[in-house]
Amino acid sequence: MSDAFLAIVNPSAGGGRCGKLAKTALEKLRAAGVELDITETGGPGDAARLARIAYAQGWRQFIAVGGDGTAYEIVNGLFPEAEAGGKPVLGFLPLGTGNSFLRDFTSNGAEHAREAIVARSRKSSDVLCLQHSGGKLYFINLLSVGFTADVTAAANRRFKGLGELGYLFGVLQCLARLRRRAFPLRADGDAEFDQRRCLFLSFNNSRFTGGKMMIAPQASIGDGLIEYVRWGPIGRIGLLRNLPTLFDGTHIGHPLASRRGVRRIEFALEAPVDVMIDGEVLTLKCQSVEVLPGVLDVLV
Repeated sequence: MSDAFLAIVNPSAGGGRCGKLAKTALEKLRAAGVELDITETGGPGDAARLARIAYAQGWRQFIAVGGDGTAYEIVNGLFPEAEAGGKPVLGFLPLGTGNSFLRDFTSNGAEHAREAIVARSRKSSDVLCLQHSGGKLYFINLLSVGFTADVTAAANRRFKGLGELGYLFGVLQCLARLRRRAFPLRADGDAEFDQRRCLFLSFNNSRFTGGKMMIAPQASIGDGLIEYVRWGPIGRIGLLRNLPTLFDGTHIGHPLASRRGVRRIEFALEAPVDVMIDGEVLTLKCQSVEVLPGVLDVLV
């Protein structure tokens, strides 16, 4: 078992696309000499359950076969146990709607991911941990509140089957009803909580979200820091003019934008808010985000 991978397949990912493509993709890995066991999820949350059980049984190498949501569930199945146990390894076969995490390393997601698994091309990755009123969640891409969470919610609820085009439609819908709100927080023990209104706040481990949107151009998966990006209360016309900058990362040069590398964020929210966490939209009362340095190896 020590050199084998457990491939956790989400056949529903990508509107069922993953279920059609997974068998051939996994057969190619086996033909290239990768030892595999394969299991399929039966519904939401199942990838986390399967990963948790497998880790307890001694598995340490996993492949997320699906999209961002599949990898997110597997990470939440591995942690917190993996903080004290053996360091897990996670590879990706991006057969779902997308995999924003992989875009930090390649624009040729599926082929690059397969080659990385065959070559055992490892990088040490941080994992970020969100403490909320109901418990803990772990993520490797980003957590965001405000406009970016609103866009993901719109894309998931109305345009899920359209992939990256659906994300663009979500952007246009949220532009029409633009909201700028305060999310009180302080970073690394700042003396006071920041209560200014903003377009969005994002707490990043990697650079991309929504496929091609480079929210955090200076993020690095292994630097032991949370890349904290803030964009202040820009207006609708200003955002429309600057919308392309969200895709090339130059938005952080806007006078209303800022970025910091931090180790801990504390929130002072009065009520739950919509958050986007690794492509999933949840309504949570966030309390803190902290970084767990180098606790995961990723094949990229």
